[in-house]
Amino acid sequence: MNTALKILALETSGDFCSVALWRDGTVDDREVSAGQRQSGLLLDMVHELLRDCGENLQAIDGIAFGAGPGSFTGLRVACGVTQGLAAGLGKPVIGIGTLQALSEASGAARVVCCVDARMSEVYHAAYEKAGGAWRAVSEPGVYAPGDVPAVAGDGWCACGNGFAAYREALIQRHAQLGVQFTRIDDAAHPRAREVAILAVPVFASGGGLPAESAAPHYVRDKVALMTHER
Repeated sequence: MNTALKILALETSGDFCSVALWRDGTVDDREVSAGQRQSGLLLDMVHELLRDCGENLQAIDGIAFGAGPGSFTGLRVACGVTQGLAAGLGKPVIGIGTLQALSEASGAARVVCCVDARMSEVYHAAYEKAGGAWRAVSEPGVYAPGDVPAVAGDGWCACGNGFAAYREALIQRHAQLGVQFTRIDDAAHPRAREVAILAVPVFASGGGLPAESAAPHYVRDKVALMTHER
């Protein structure tokens, strides 16, 4: 399995815009609070990062992006830029789940992720790490805070701005299910750094896809933009 790789990663699923470059085990990244400005910032951030690292796009082995769930507008930005760059360079792509990237950033081995999905709902997933790999205990889905799926056992860390928006309801729901969180990080958000880290073993094993295969994972079946996304 080839691990001597240079992987570019993009993440724009929420209010932050971030880019990262993996080079043979080290990661350099950039991040800004962007709101709805990702489309105007992302490419410039990519070129700035590569310039600062003394690299160029032609040297990249693959491009990873935060595939979702998250803001529909943000997901389309990362997906579109990934497709455009990868097609022009003839490089493979891979989409990484934003909630799994959030789990990776937590530093914990058992993580419940909740990201504010608006409309009184959260994007929810639960992951457990064993043998260095993440396993989905509960796959990503969209739920009312009081209806998120059950997880079993102790040692769960809670991450994501869903816990800032619906903290009481989510804590109460998990308490009903017998879960007491060891830590709650309601400021945590998906980042390109973890997208890159999670993409490496996929690319290293030859799992990249053609540029045209890059697609968002929306979870919520909705195509119309909400007011805050316009």
